[in-house]
Amino acid sequence: MVKKQKKAGKILFYYRKSIAVLAFFAFWQAAPILGIADRQFIPALSDVLATMWNMLTTGNLHIHILVSFQRALLGFFIASVIALPLGFALGGWFKRFEEYLDPLLTVLSQVNPFSVFPVFILLFGIGEVAKIAIILWVCVWPILFGTINGVKNIDPLLVKAALAMGTPKFALFWKIVLPGAAPEIFAGLKQGAGISFFMLIAAEMIGATAGLGWLVLNSQINFQIKRLFVAVVTIAILGLAISYVIKLVEKRVLNWKEESVVK
Repeated sequence: MVKKQKKAGKILFYYRKSIAVLAFFAFWQAAPILGIADRQFIPALSDVLATMWNMLTTGNLHIHILVSFQRALLGFFIASVIALPLGFALGGWFKRFEEYLDPLLTVLSQVNPFSVFPVFILLFGIGEVAKIAIILWVCVWPILFGTINGVKNIDPLLVKAALAMGTPKFALFWKIVLPGAAPEIFAGLKQGAGISFFMLIAAEMIGATAGLGWLVLNSQINFQIKRLFVAVVTIAILGLAISYVIKLVEKRVLNWKEESVVK
C-alpha cells in the first residue's frame, strides 16, 4: 500500500513538473498552423523534429554535437581542475590569502565574458584554444566560489573535534571537509556546466567551421529557419542532459545526506 502511494505520488509529481512544458510544446505546434505565428519564421514543432530527424539520419547533426560537446567538456574539465583545488586551498588552508584575493576574484568574475573575447582572440587566435579558453573563463568562477563557500560553511566544531582525536589531515579532508563542502561544490559545477554551453554558442560563432554555435550562425545567414531551431533545441537538450548527469553523480555522492534525513 505504501509503495503504491509512493508510486502514485511520483507520477503526480512528474505530471505537475511536465504540464507546463507539454503546454508550451502544444502551443508551439498549434501557433504556426493556426496563423498565430508566421510559419516562415517560427516553424511548427513537428517541422523542427522532422528536420532534426533528417539531420540525424544523414549524420550531419552528429558532427556538430560531437565538436561542441568536446569543446564544452574540455573547457569545463580544465576549469574544474583549476577551481576545485584552488577553492579548497583558499577556503581552508589559506583563508587570510583568500581575504586579500577576494576583491580581485569578485571583480574578475563580474567581467562580461563577451568583452574579453577580443583579448582571447589576440592571445590565442581564432582557433580551438581561444574557444576552450573562453569556456574555461566562464566556468571557473561558479566552481571556484562554490568550493570556497562550501569549505567555509563547514561546522568548525567538527574539524576541531576531528583534530582533537588526532585525525590525519588526509582523513580529515576526505571524511569531513569534502562531504561538508560537496553540496555547494555540486551547485557550482551545475552552474558552470550550464554556462559552458551558453558561452560555447558565442565562441563557435568566431572562426569555426563546425559545432552547434556555427550551425546557429550559418542557418541564420542562409535563412534556414528550421535548421536554426534544430540547433537551438539540440543545445537545450544537451544542456539538460549534462545537468541531469551531474545531478545523478551528486545524488550518489551525497547519499549519506539522504540517509541521515531518513534516520
